[in-house]
Amino acid sequence: MSLSILAIDDSRTIRDMLTLALTQAGFDPTVAEDGIHGLEVLDGMQPDAIITDINMPRLDGFGFIEAVREQPQHQTTPILVLTTESAPELKARARAAGATGWIVKPFDPAKLVKALNMVAGTGTA
Repeated sequence: MSLSILAIDDSRTIRDMLTLALTQAGFDPTVAEDGIHGLEVLDGMQPDAIITDINMPRLDGFGFIEAVREQPQHQTTPILVLTTESAPELKARARAAGATGWIVKPFDPAKLVKALNMVAGTGTA
């Protein structure tokens, strides 16, 4: 069974790259273009993991993570932050909001897949 992944990023290029990398790895990706859209797509979905950018219009990654963690059915869903940001205080803020991990762009598809397999519980790399 393939893992279901929700990926949120305001960059069409990044969404396309994520879709390609995740599909090639055998995952079932769904994409959204910002935090508000991500919450709309998440409604009625039970992804195995979520990937989100931080800097997005309408609702940034921090607000998105907090909103996801307020939903009982998504309190334990792994959330990886995928961003150009690398400041320790932003990582701490993301962790405090409920993020599971942090990956800096540009991302290595193999490392992303490995991280998803680790956090989504398959344990395979």
